[in-house]
Amino acid sequence: MTSMRRALSLHARQLIAASLGLIAFLGLTGVALDQAFRSTLVDTMEMRMARYADVFWNELEFDRKGRLIVKDIDNLPDARFNNYRSGLYAQIQTARGDWQSESVALFSLPELPDAGKVQAPELSGPLQLPVGEDSSIGAYRYTATAEFETRKGPVVATLRIYEGEQEIFRQVAGFRRSLWAYLGIAGALLTLVQVFILRWSLQPLRGLEHELSALQEGRVQRLGRQYPTELHPIANSINALIDSERGNLELSRNTLADLAHSLKTPLAVLQSQLENHADPDRFREEVYGQIQRMNDIVSYQLSRAARSGHALYSAPIGILPHAESIVSSLEKIYRSKGVLCEFEIDPKSQFSGELGDLQELLGNFLENAFKWARQRVLLTVRPLYEPAAKRPGLFLCIEDDGAGIAPEDISKILQRGVRGDERVQGHGIGMAIVQDIIQSYGGQLAVDRSAELGGARFTITLPCLS
Repeated sequence: MTSMRRALSLHARQLIAASLGLIAFLGLTGVALDQAFRSTLVDTMEMRMARYADVFWNELEFDRKGRLIVKDIDNLPDARFNNYRSGLYAQIQTARGDWQSESVALFSLPELPDAGKVQAPELSGPLQLPVGEDSSIGAYRYTATAEFETRKGPVVATLRIYEGEQEIFRQVAGFRRSLWAYLGIAGALLTLVQVFILRWSLQPLRGLEHELSALQEGRVQRLGRQYPTELHPIANSINALIDSERGNLELSRNTLADLAHSLKTPLAVLQSQLENHADPDRFREEVYGQIQRMNDIVSYQLSRAARSGHALYSAPIGILPHAESIVSSLEKIYRSKGVLCEFEIDPKSQFSGELGDLQELLGNFLENAFKWARQRVLLTVRPLYEPAAKRPGLFLCIEDDGAGIAPEDISKILQRGVRGDERVQGHGIGMAIVQDIIQSYGGQLAVDRSAELGGARFTITLPCLS
């Protein structure tokens, strides 16, 4: 039995991602600050040792024999130089004698081969400094040289100051405790702010979720909130789907109601014939006629139902090829009349819907035009644009040079709910179907007189899709 893993919510995903980013940022910040503090301590140590060196040079003398003398051993720059293993050690080497601070009384600092050479001050380390037979400590070494004039000639003195890492370790440890404590507090506060910001930023999604739940429960009919720019197309698409499905449902109900209403008359006739069937031949003929009529009614209503719905986001269909195909067939049917159909079709014109709907629209209107035209039919098609629309709308105009439609009959042709066989003779063929198609696309149909050809003009306007 397989179990479905529930996907993480957007809130959880963003919180995890932001938390990981925050942890990485605070971690890298802590490491950078720790290194910066340690570098600052080392720089401070170097400056402190340089000051120690200046004091040593002031206390350094040579006797008449050129031997090294430290004048005032109690006036050393730091008392730790006089305390055994205090962590601060000094060593002076010259060609006329050496000196070491009291802090190295029981062990000797290493002699380096470069003693006696004038060199620039240098801090090196950390290195291991032996402070006994089996022990050593980590320390930094500051090396400085100075040249002195004595009675025996010039002497180069090399001063080396060693300071253990313990003080740096102690300060770094204290700094780290404070640093990570403050960074932890800052991380907790930033996490709380982050949670608040995420809840605020995702509030529109929660509102959409609640409104969809209300829609499923039937408490609302459409999505009515104002959503941000990113969610606005989604809300519009959902509303469009809802409207489309409800429109299709309403059309199906209307078709069934029309079918039931249409079948009442032939059923009533059949019932009356069952009560009076003295003439078998006449009874058979009447039954056959009513059955044929019911078959025609069912075929007609099913045709309307099949063309009532349409895909909301169908691929755009070019107008010109289908118009040419329909006109070619009509020219063969009405060859004896010699009707000429002219096109004024913008090449960019496209129908955003189903092919059957386009063929039904063009076929019905063009067939009416061919039927009532004397010699000319004009088909005009061009796209309609709106600034924020995703797909352009469509303008179709079919005109003929026939007798036209009387103004008092136009309202009857456009009347809703009238069946096809109840329309005005001539221009009413298929009008119920095409009006349902136009209505399903949210379009409009207008009928008037053609200013150019003088006959009837049918104008269909289909809106843009947002």
